[in-house]
Amino acid sequence: MGKSKESFALHGTVVYCKSAKEMVTFEDGYVVCVDGISEGVFEKIPEEYKDLPLIETNGKLIIPGFVDLHIHAPQYQNRGNGMDMELLPWLETYTFPEESKYKDLSYTEKAYRMFVDELRSGATTRACVFATAHKDATLRLMEMFEESGLITYVGKVNMDRNVPDYYVETTEGSLSATREWLEEQKAKKFDHTFPIITPRFTPSCTRELMEGLAKLSKEYQAPVQSHLSENLSEIEWVKELEPDTSCYADSYVKAGIMNPDIPCIMAHCVWSDEHETEILKKNNVFVAHSPESNINLCSGVAPIKKYLEAGMNVGLASDVSGGSTTSMFAALRNAIYASKLRNRLFDGDIKPLTFTEAFYIATKGGGAFFGKAGSFEKGYSFDALILDDKTIHTAREDITVVERIERFMYLGDDRHIAGKYAAGIKII
Repeated sequence: MGKSKESFALHGTVVYCKSAKEMVTFEDGYVVCVDGISEGVFEKIPEEYKDLPLIETNGKLIIPGFVDLHIHAPQYQNRGNGMDMELLPWLETYTFPEESKYKDLSYTEKAYRMFVDELRSGATTRACVFATAHKDATLRLMEMFEESGLITYVGKVNMDRNVPDYYVETTEGSLSATREWLEEQKAKKFDHTFPIITPRFTPSCTRELMEGLAKLSKEYQAPVQSHLSENLSEIEWVKELEPDTSCYADSYVKAGIMNPDIPCIMAHCVWSDEHETEILKKNNVFVAHSPESNINLCSGVAPIKKYLEAGMNVGLASDVSGGSTTSMFAALRNAIYASKLRNRLFDGDIKPLTFTEAFYIATKGGGAFFGKAGSFEKGYSFDALILDDKTIHTAREDITVVERIERFMYLGDDRHIAGKYAAGIKII
């Protein structure tokens, strides 16, 4: 399905990260794409690529596409609502009622179309997405993403306890519907849309359900996504529900959901202590940092700098609708804002995120969940954004490339996107 991957070169001002500490810039560079894969960035076009089509950007910024490691598709419709609430009452008041509407496929069609269209026109090239508990609606969302050209993991949500009667599943029904969904999406033979096993979080999933989902993950070779240590009241609830566990993460470990053999994303990890952090490291878990959501829902600020320095996998997330916007530009600057607050108010010995670190987790850090993505290094999938910063005015003639990209992240938005590619396929 979909378009074929292309070969070409982009000419402009190139910025990407090799690591959380190293940003690479070319004021006048050529990024080469062959069959959807980056061949690297060059000051001059190498002889072997001189016959490729050349796309001239006239000095525009060229950066890797952004990776949204955690976003809720059905919650797009209630973004901006209930931002004066904490997590658990917010779920009861806004989230569960909205998600329950997706049993109606006519509503699904209208609501998911808005969501996918916005992601397609924005800075996100890859995303890990929560759908709802509805099998058919989740499959329709996957079809829309496949048509969009974006590269995504999409998950049918699973819940068999502590959810309103109008939305809760039985354990057997949840597992059965998940297996049916996995089989049906497999028959579609999507090129760039993939399934991800999605227990909502421990409070809404019994041990039996999570054990069954772990088996499905292994059988279908599908990764896992969920939530962890987001909010203090949630953590206390998990202690009551799972008294045999040493911490929140241990509830996933005991169920088999979290282990080194299953690629796993845990959103938030705001309150993970040293013990829980060691469990995350041992199991190669990706932390999806959701800075705006954590502030909006009174959760706190995750110690992302600490996780980075510990060598953990960290990506950036919008977490709509805990986060109010799908904009990854906003997520990046919010990550920096939040880290400054944590440094000043809580962790004075841990410095705030640098711009390079924030840019890294928005691109290569989260991209690692997809394999080689989020960089222009040789062998990486060619995901790119072309950004036009000409209308972000300055009288300075000495402005550097790094200063240009910094200013864009704080002053630019999706309207300044002049081009977008995912795995070599032109999206915009």
